[in-house]
Amino acid sequence: MMQHVTAPTAVHVDAPIAVMTRVELKYILNRDQLAQLRLAMAGRMQEDRFGLTTIASLYYDTPDDRLIRASLEKPIYKEKLRLRTYGRATETSPVYLELKRKYDGTVYKRRLQTTVGEAAAFLQNGQAAPDGQIGRELAAFRDHYQTLIPRFLIVYERTAYVEAGGDLRLTIDRNLRYRSERLELTGSMEGTPLLDEGCALLELKVQTAIPLWLTHALSEAGIYKTSFSKCGEAYRRELFRSPQMQSAS
Repeated sequence: MMQHVTAPTAVHVDAPIAVMTRVELKYILNRDQLAQLRLAMAGRMQEDRFGLTTIASLYYDTPDDRLIRASLEKPIYKEKLRLRTYGRATETSPVYLELKRKYDGTVYKRRLQTTVGEAAAFLQNGQAAPDGQIGRELAAFRDHYQTLIPRFLIVYERTAYVEAGGDLRLTIDRNLRYRSERLELTGSMEGTPLLDEGCALLELKVQTAIPLWLTHALSEAGIYKTSFSKCGEAYRRELFRSPQMQSAS
């Protein structure tokens, strides 16, 4: 069943961080666990300046789903490429081409601001990469895989929280949904649900260690780490739906 959601216009993210290195931990929460977590966060974490934001990410892969299939095998090293927007994009609004690598639990992300048209020209028409280290890394990724096509659109509503005086960043994603057709960031934000009704995805992003109060809060609420991947879950769901994909796996 498709979820129909009114899509906000894309918002501009000022001075986006171009290079990130951190550990990311993921948890699936039900309604009660989310309520308990919010109580524990009171006075310790505060919403970032963007508040509730609709995020849409267009994931690219090879025609034979090489990247997704490799990721599901849980290797020590994996990588993915996505084009992200905050709210529905226009042809001229800023979007972010992101190369995300994970090695032995640590995430390394490279991000470049562009537009929908420029990203398509770079990824699918072989346009030269922008100058700089990030541009070279993106071009090397594209040239290595040779043919990259839009594979899944993942959309959700995110509220991000930051720790005053610390490096902890916490995000709560709700209404996760996906689709494998009409793959554009300028269209609707509807999609098929990725989680059970009422559930949310919690992500902790840290560069050092999780604070003791949060470790206790997670334990008391019965919240345990998972290896959930939005794109991987979309692929699994499509695999069950499509005899063609089953024969290709």
